[in-house]
Amino acid sequence: METNLQDNVCEEEVFGSIFKANSKTVFNYIYYKFGNEEKAHDAVQEAFVKLWENCSKVAPEKAKSFVYTVANNMYLNVIKAEKVRLKYADKTLRTTHESPEFLMEQDQFQEKLDLALNRLPENQRTTFLLNRIDGKKYAEIAEMEGVSVKAIEKRMHLALKSLREQIDGI
Repeated sequence: METNLQDNVCEEEVFGSIFKANSKTVFNYIYYKFGNEEKAHDAVQEAFVKLWENCSKVAPEKAKSFVYTVANNMYLNVIKAEKVRLKYADKTLRTTHESPEFLMEQDQFQEKLDLALNRLPENQRTTFLLNRIDGKKYAEIAEMEGVSVKAIEKRMHLALKSLREQIDGI
């Protein structure tokens, strides 16, 4: 972001430069968390709308942090709502040719995995899922999170250690 001498984000030039400098990186960060382009676009748009609504309260040097925080909070709220929806979804719609014993073991393992993932601290869970599910490299995750690659390596190590302790058979 360019350094500006203005005191607030309400000036269109300042807001525009903040948007240009940060919108793509905020989008990427939230997209990697959501895994859904449309929801990520919505979160970024909402974050910048909130920045504009609160422009007189946010200093330009704090705008990037503000936008990331708002986008991340929106992500967390959507995930929370989706968990509630999934909890009450009809699970009888699954059709498969697997044996009932296999399905029961699979469900039990999935429950153990979900519980273990939910017990991880958010930073470890995000790092684990970005790496193992989205296939992101440690350097990419470090850039998104704003930490060093060593910090990501440590998070991943702790996440794997915790998951191994909590789940038999991993």
